[in-house]
Amino acid sequence: MNTIKWFYLEWSVTGNMTNARRDHTASVLSNGKVLVTGGYGSDFLNSAELYDLSTGIWTITSNMTNTRYDHTASVLSNGKVLVTGGLSDNGYLNSAELYDPLTGTWAITSNMTDARTEHTASVLSNGKVLVTGGYNDNIGNLDRAELYDPSTGTWTTTGNMTNARRLHTSSVLSNGLVLVTGGIGHDYSNSAELYDPLTGTWTSTGNMNNARSYHTASVLSNGLMLVTGGQGIGSNYLSSAELYNGSTGTWTTTGNMTNGRTHHTASVLSNGKVLVTGGTNRNFLNSAELFDPSTGTWATAGNMNNTRESHTASLLSNGKVLVSGGFDNSGILNSAELY
Repeated sequence: MNTIKWFYLEWSVTGNMTNARRDHTASVLSNGKVLVTGGYGSDFLNSAELYDLSTGIWTITSNMTNTRYDHTASVLSNGKVLVTGGLSDNGYLNSAELYDPLTGTWAITSNMTDARTEHTASVLSNGKVLVTGGYNDNIGNLDRAELYDPSTGTWTTTGNMTNARRLHTSSVLSNGLVLVTGGIGHDYSNSAELYDPLTGTWTSTGNMNNARSYHTASVLSNGLMLVTGGQGIGSNYLSSAELYNGSTGTWTTTGNMTNGRTHHTASVLSNGKVLVTGGTNRNFLNSAELFDPSTGTWATAGNMNNTRESHTASLLSNGKVLVSGGFDNSGILNSAELY
């Protein structure tokens, strides 16, 4: 009983966001604050707000030009935040805009070539941003990729992926290559492919053991990449996890999570472990668990105060993890908590 109480002390409530929201983004800025953008509340949102970890208080900042959810947000090397695409009350977006933390204002930047939602955005080692895949109603699932150059504020197309996909993951590996995994193309996919920024080309790599979408991908301190959960063929909620070795291009299964889950989050902690939170497996989850790369096993990390899915989780400069928003049976959430 004492052990259970100790685990619960790992989670603490912090200030509520000004807006309830789901399918939003959360970005840790260079000043340590967390910028939350857009999402869906009572409607599509263009609002943005900042969390101050020193006070636990949220403050409103300037609104984005466009309402958007299922968009991406990337912290650039110059400290600004690039927001791309998403879905709004005006349909699928190709627009992009920049947030400047020094002024608290947004500025429009060049449009992407393709409107898209449920895509990914990865900041490359050269500072450019690679956007991959997604969906729009004119084309369907996209195999197209494009690059944003912060120095010019322009987009250029790059090589197409081997497979069209949305609801996939995109991770920058320690060797600078970008690994894209899973998602939905013609069906749930177990395929993976690598983007080389030096050549602008894609090559297939080993397939995952499980087809999955709405999963997470985390680059570990040992260089391996951990994929967890998601939704698989037949709408199965997956508890499985697997590891990608970039030096061999192969996947190996590792210990299963305690709970199958999708629409969850995964955060690499300062101690190298991975914290997975919430999600759903037909029931909304408040459970959290920790993956230990040294043993390949999972351990409980106590329950959050709220069940939630489609939330965000941000690793703060003090080592804590801020979980915000999402939704459950009670509706769309404005609550936030710290691990």
